[in-house]
Amino acid sequence: MSEAKNPQVLMETSMGKVTIELFQDKAPISVRNFLSYVKDGYYDGLIFHRVIASFMVQGGGMDENMQPKKTKFAIKNEAANGLSNKRGTLAMARTSVVDSATSQFFINVVDNPFLDHQGKTPDRFGYAVFGQVTAGMEVVDAIKEVKTGSKGGHSDVPVEPVFITAMKVVEG
Repeated sequence: MSEAKNPQVLMETSMGKVTIELFQDKAPISVRNFLSYVKDGYYDGLIFHRVIASFMVQGGGMDENMQPKKTKFAIKNEAANGLSNKRGTLAMARTSVVDSATSQFFINVVDNPFLDHQGKTPDRFGYAVFGQVTAGMEVVDAIKEVKTGSKGGHSDVPVEPVFITAMKVVEG
């Protein structure tokens, strides 16, 4: 019997391709949620709407006009899964409400241990890591260097939109 391999997703951006491995065993809810959005083509045409070079790049929820795209239901936060917000990992973005993640995710561009699970209270619960960039980190590094400004009431928005042109599951 062969061991089940983690799902892989190819994210094509306007700046290049990024391959992501999803940690199905450690973050089953987050992975199932992310894959449902990928399979629906939800991310295609959305942008990275928050880019902070010393922190992370975030996308998966807004179009180029900073209009939020309708999401599915919020999911349970799996931040207590033992995975750390290290450079190259993907985590679910959320509001100050612990179990509020929907479609938005971010890629850590540096180690961000302060985002890890540190306790049961909302301010210490952390952000659930559910994947890791396995190829194309140079693309993520290029995205983090783009010029940003304010747009539609948001700060740290790329002046020239960085698109997620397509995301698809890589078949084994």
